[in-house]
Amino acid sequence: MQRRQFLSAMAGGMVVWGTTRARAAAADSLRAGEGVADITPPLGIELAGFHKPPGQERRVRGIRQPSEVRALVLSQGGTQVAICSLDILGLDYAMTGRIQQAAAQRTGIPAGNIRVVATHDHSMPTFLTLRQWGGMSTEFMATVEQRTVEAIVAAQADLAPAEVSLGKCRAVGGSHNRTVKAGVARSDAEFGSESTDAQRWLDTMLHALVFRRVGKKPDLVWYHFSAHVVCYADEQAGPDWPGEVAREIRNELGLRPSYLQGHLGDVNPGDGSDWRGEIRQTVAAVTPALKQAITTASPLRVDCLRARSTPFQVPFDMERFRQWVEEYRRDPDKCKSGPWVDAGFAADWFRGNEHRDPQATHLPITLSAIQLGPVGMLFHPGELYSYYGLAIRRDSPFRDTLVVGCADGSIGYLPDPEAYRAGEYSAIVVPKIVDNPPYQPTAAREMTAAAIALLKQLAS
Repeated sequence: MQRRQFLSAMAGGMVVWGTTRARAAAADSLRAGEGVADITPPLGIELAGFHKPPGQERRVRGIRQPSEVRALVLSQGGTQVAICSLDILGLDYAMTGRIQQAAAQRTGIPAGNIRVVATHDHSMPTFLTLRQWGGMSTEFMATVEQRTVEAIVAAQADLAPAEVSLGKCRAVGGSHNRTVKAGVARSDAEFGSESTDAQRWLDTMLHALVFRRVGKKPDLVWYHFSAHVVCYADEQAGPDWPGEVAREIRNELGLRPSYLQGHLGDVNPGDGSDWRGEIRQTVAAVTPALKQAITTASPLRVDCLRARSTPFQVPFDMERFRQWVEEYRRDPDKCKSGPWVDAGFAADWFRGNEHRDPQATHLPITLSAIQLGPVGMLFHPGELYSYYGLAIRRDSPFRDTLVVGCADGSIGYLPDPEAYRAGEYSAIVVPKIVDNPPYQPTAAREMTAAAIALLKQLAS
């Protein structure tokens, strides 16, 4: 071959090889897209989150701020995942499954790679059974399901190359441990290898994932913080404190952040001067923390996007449950306050549980995890006490881990053993509200261990 022909052939080969490499790199790069749909409830339907006996239901009389479902789709190589955040109190497994299946059919994203997370908003309706804590509108449920699927479809269509960064900042004063009657709970700043659930804790850390996208695509922000969404208790619907934080961030940075709930079982918003949580205190603490997390976020090298799920059986305390049934059967007149809420609630609970199957000793749930490079995300359906969320983060194999609660269903509180010994609301009353037997006092420990094992499997 003459020299000129050889050089021409080599140059042609290099062009082909370079093009192939560029295409491979493009295929392996992270892409991110976001979709949003309105789920503002109609006037007149029932709100959830507070005890309201029949005839005294709390209903939507006005709209404080529009509510939304926000979907994030991530794609890398042959993997796609979707994460949805809904401004609602909660949803059950059946609704989760319908959304996952419908979205999978329209997008090709595997149903098992779609996470559906409630913000646990007490100024919105519920889509899970709650005894006298808020009724369900099946018509509005169908609307929310449809719009959640539409948001996922829109997010996939919005996919664009993205560089992701992670920012962190403590939002001190944005939350408090409501179970600590005297003194202050120990915080994540003190949490270490020797920390146990013998004490009550508070996670003040806010995490923000920032997706910087190419071209004219707007940047995306998804943040994680642990606190009940419960500042308002009136009859105005809206996203509560996350909505106010979003408005502030949009005004200051031109970005609309999406919120993922954390371990909120023993945590209310605000600094604790108001037990439920005062909106101005919460927004004044969370907004600057989120702003700092966004502006100081450090780039991540995302070399893989993976998802994995595992079943878990939450153990019931059937002996305690049988004692409740016998207590009411012996003397209903003594079951009208305290752990029984009131006489009407107690009677309703007994009617629904006196013939419960004693062989159903566990509640089946699903734990799911996503790996985004060095970041792990653990999704579970509970309201974990803070210690357990911190323990998952501490013992996770990932450099940073977001522990996302109220995900893919809702099973109520998962408190520590002391809550059962002391007869706290979370351990004794909430099971009656969500219509389950009480959990074993060690259930949260067992689920935490399973969650850590799942993260380690994902990392390996």
